[in-house]
Amino acid sequence: MIVVMQEGATEEQIQAVIRNLMDQGFDVHRSTGAIQTVLGGVGAKTEFDTRVVELMEGVQEVHPVVAPYKLASRHFRPEGTVVDLGRGVKVGGKQVVVMAGPCSVEGMQQMEAIADVVSKQGVRVMRGGAFKPRTSPYSFQGLGQKGLEIFRQVADRYNMLVVSEIMDQTQIPLMLEYADVLQVGARNMQNYNLLRELGKVSKPVLLKRGIAATIEELLLSAEYIMSGGNYNVILCERGIRTFESYTRNTLDVSAIPVIQKLSHLPIIADPSHATGRRDKVLPMARAAVAAGADGILVEVHHDPDRALSDGPQALFPEQFERLMKQLRVIAEAVERSI
Repeated sequence: MIVVMQEGATEEQIQAVIRNLMDQGFDVHRSTGAIQTVLGGVGAKTEFDTRVVELMEGVQEVHPVVAPYKLASRHFRPEGTVVDLGRGVKVGGKQVVVMAGPCSVEGMQQMEAIADVVSKQGVRVMRGGAFKPRTSPYSFQGLGQKGLEIFRQVADRYNMLVVSEIMDQTQIPLMLEYADVLQVGARNMQNYNLLRELGKVSKPVLLKRGIAATIEELLLSAEYIMSGGNYNVILCERGIRTFESYTRNTLDVSAIPVIQKLSHLPIIADPSHATGRRDKVLPMARAAVAAGADGILVEVHHDPDRALSDGPQALFPEQFERLMKQLRVIAEAVERSI
């Protein structure tokens, strides 16, 4: 249930409504906007009479939320959520945020070379995996803590933020020390123990859609994080598994405007993992920005033919430079900026 307070409602009136909802068995989540306060009530009996709240002082309107996701619903924050990553970088506003870097951290020299490439194109957020969930147990699994240390040192030298994947809840203390954004990969989208623990931290979480997940399932996974109190969630469309075999996955570009209608959370796209081929990354990145994506997560490598993981989908530096020029034009056409 969503309770919209009147413009100018006093703190005393807001607290009275919160106490009423809690007495009725609701867990209450508060969203304070520039003009109004919105209260999200989660978990009480379905036959609750909304008039009990509607008649209280300071209440403008009450909306029962039919969707199973309450806090991730557009009703909770009609104006949309802007997630502040730090250092002036915000996802969900007018700027389309590009997050670029290698699939995995391989060493200091490699990260220095790639950081130099992407930073020259204005990138403020660098991506890279220190822990790599690979289909084969014999594939490169990442450098672990050593990789995070390298990543942090390089990112700081180039004044960039770090987004890196977390595998399970035991890694949270380590990741909080080194990463600015904690990425939940497609395989972990329904790792509910991990999602619950991420709800207890304050750092932004980048939540990728599972390869066979519906949009509703993605939003319910976001709900797990938000129900713990962490509203700094960024959704990521990274392709779903279909019967098509010419690409690794099928990038669901239509999910971008659909999610923006259903949810207030920002959504970005990952054309690298979606297609698995660098020759398809540019057109899919362009399509995602045109469809309204709040950001792009793209793989770049200074020497992709020798990359330890996912080299075929990583862009060469000259390709990335071309992509950034194209995205700036498209962003301007849809009244955004890069």
